[in-house]
Amino acid sequence: MNSNTTTKKPKSGSRRVAPAAPVMSEIELARLGGGQVAYIKVLSIDEARQLFPAIEGLPAGIRLFALHAADGTPIVLTDSRQAAMSHAIEGELAIASVH
Repeated sequence: MNSNTTTKKPKSGSRRVAPAAPVMSEIELARLGGGQVAYIKVLSIDEARQLFPAIEGLPAGIRLFALHAADGTPIVLTDSRQAAMSHAIEGELAIASVH
């Protein structure tokens, strides 16, 4: 070690601040996946009605699954994850895991 080099130790109790995540514009987000990536999201009936306003007569208490394009555009609504996956496969979409 060079005698001119000093090494600073972090202060006890100090925290590192993570850099801010980059922000994507709507246009950049729309290009994400190039129409080849989608994700599945579990929805409440109220959320489903907001995304799919034409839907009527949904029974209370069911779980709904929506297939979304990478930019968040809803593609299909179904009552099973398997049906949403099948639709993605038929559309040649890769499913991304989102949290």
